[in-house]
Parts: sequence; C-alpha cells; structure tokens
Amino acid sequence: QVQLVESGGGLVQPGGSLRLSCEASGFIFKWYAMRWYRQAPGQERELVASISSSGSSTTYADFVKGRFGVSRDNVKNTMYLQMNSLKPEDTAVYYCNRDPNYWGQGTQVTVSS
Repeated sequence: QVQLVESGGGLVQPGGSLRLSCEASGFIFKWYAMRWYRQAPGQERELVASISSSGSSTTYADFVKGRFGVSRDNVKNTMYLQMNSLKPEDTAVYYCNRDPNYWGQGTQVTVSS
C-alpha cells in the first residue's frame, strides 16, 4: 500500500533552516508528481510546493518563493523540502501528498525564538 513518511521537522529560530524529507513506498515513485502542503492551527491546509515526476519542474506558493526549495531523489524514493529564512508564520504541520488522495502523517515545524 502507498505510504508516505515525513521527517525532519522541529523547533528552529526565525531566520533558520530545516530540511524535510518524505520517504515513499508502495508505488513507483518516479511515475508521480508530489506535493508539500502545510496546515497551521485553526487554518486550512495549503499547498506549499509541487514537483514533477522527473523533478524537472517545480512550483511554489508565493509565500515561500525564494526561501523554500523542493527536490526529489527517484533512486531513494524520497522528496525533500529545503526551508530557509524561516519565519514564525511558517509554523505548521507539513505534509507530503500524492494524487489522488494519499497523505503522510505530517511533521511539525515550529519557528520561534
């Protein structure tokens, strides 16, 4: 069965960096586009970034452009989200996603001094 497991979250100070990972199993990873979403307390889940199956095409939400970078390793069946210049408003649970409706359990990112 499809499994997506996020890791790499934690507590970081404003201006700091984190790298999230999403390890995939149960399907042919290189065939599928993948996405990162996030959900802050009391807010709806929102799309952060997406990456094509080959990794050649990426898109970002305006609020992370220039700060976050999405990538993937189709040999390791893993997607990454490099997050730089983190802000308190980036605090959320981050989820990886694959169509049609597969989600990981999420990893908490807290940006606070």
